[in-house]
Amino acid sequence: MTATPPVEQALRALCDDLEALRRELHKRIVGQEETVDALLTALLADGHVLLEGPPGLGKTALVLALAEVLDLPFHRIQFTPDLMPADIIGTHVVMENAQGRRTFEFHEGPLFSNLLLADHINRGMPKTQSALLEAMESRTVSVSSEKFALPQPFFVLATQNSLEMEATFPLPEPQLDRFFFKLLVKNPNDAQLDEILQRTTESEPPTLRAIVSGRRILEMRSLVRAMPVTAVLRRHAIAIVQATHPDDPRAPEAVGRFVRYGASPRAAQALVLGAKVRAILGGREEATVTDLREVAAAALRHRLMLNFEGQAENVEPDWLVEQVLQSVRTEK
Repeated sequence: MTATPPVEQALRALCDDLEALRRELHKRIVGQEETVDALLTALLADGHVLLEGPPGLGKTALVLALAEVLDLPFHRIQFTPDLMPADIIGTHVVMENAQGRRTFEFHEGPLFSNLLLADHINRGMPKTQSALLEAMESRTVSVSSEKFALPQPFFVLATQNSLEMEATFPLPEPQLDRFFFKLLVKNPNDAQLDEILQRTTESEPPTLRAIVSGRRILEMRSLVRAMPVTAVLRRHAIAIVQATHPDDPRAPEAVGRFVRYGASPRAAQALVLGAKVRAILGGREEATVTDLREVAAAALRHRLMLNFEGQAENVEPDWLVEQVLQSVRTEK
């Protein structure tokens, strides 16, 4: 499929912007190429991201760097057990005017930003976590009988430590499903750790410049949506998602044994949109099945609900995703 000249030009400009974002982020972030690309993929696909990994691997630093290269209002919320929903949403307060008349006015909380970092989200109480649900899904907030629209674009990046279990509250399934990707931040290798030491112990951190504005992000998202996909790609996404359900005949033996419930239709949307952006990152005009399969782990790992046997055996979701991919044939 050959793009028309205006579309081809727009895709080239989009690819250039993404490459500029990559370069700027890597002035601060060592390694983590896959994580950076996945963050940019979710940003352009209008999806939220959950970052998980042991302490000290730079999850928060990565989000703060992203906030610097995006010309967007940014807020950070440190989740703790005593954080209340009103602390993030906002609340009505009594105001008195010059005539002495008192009225209720809504004061916005930190949720009203374009880029939101929910740091250590699993340390927040479930009722506070649930305050994010409506915002993440519909980009609105309901307070009493009023509904407020959130600024656009709206992008949530949440972090949680994989080793921290005490005083934490696992995210409920509906909230997990609202994350476009779940990314696992990995330990650096020797060369990357040496580079980190040089950057952090021998010089000041570099100052990053803003690359794209909120308006440009919305334009980029529209272009991603307008990018066509083939019927083969859609069928492959459907087959992968359906194979994650234990009662589906396409499910591999491992899914039937260890999975209680498979991925939702949101997973299929994440697969297709993620494949589109990955194609653009590669400088291509059309997404392929290979693009789709390469985003499968990030799109599916948090959407596979293990049964009792799967939990008892400590089955890794990524292994299950690999079993699914092996069981789904690639059309020619």
